[in-house]
Amino acid sequence: MNQETNINLIDTQLKAYNNKDIDSFLKCWDKNAKIYLHPTTLIADGIDQIKERHIIRFQEPDLFAKLISRQVFGGKIVDQELVTRNFPEGKANIDVLAIYEIEKQLIVNAWFLIGEQKF
Repeated sequence: MNQETNINLIDTQLKAYNNKDIDSFLKCWDKNAKIYLHPTTLIADGIDQIKERHIIRFQEPDLFAKLISRQVFGGKIVDQELVTRNFPEGKANIDVLAIYEIEKQLIVNAWFLIGEQKF
């Protein structure tokens, strides 16, 4: 798989996330993709659960993921992001490490390591 193609896919997915564009966001994911809290806690299994999870998240007015760094490790892309979210307690910034596994130009697995919420 072409490394540049994989990076473009993750760029497209991040832009769609920040634009709260659910259709463009979902086009980046395989229909059987899985999302985990690192290392093994499954939080979304398949495109329907990914959609349901993100439709709710995309309603947050301050939602935004700022890319801090990106590394390519074999067939995986690792992004460090600073994510702004809205919680009942208020607006918070969260350090996130995202690991994306790509096959056939789609994300098939993603693992997220979530840092402390800073209000």
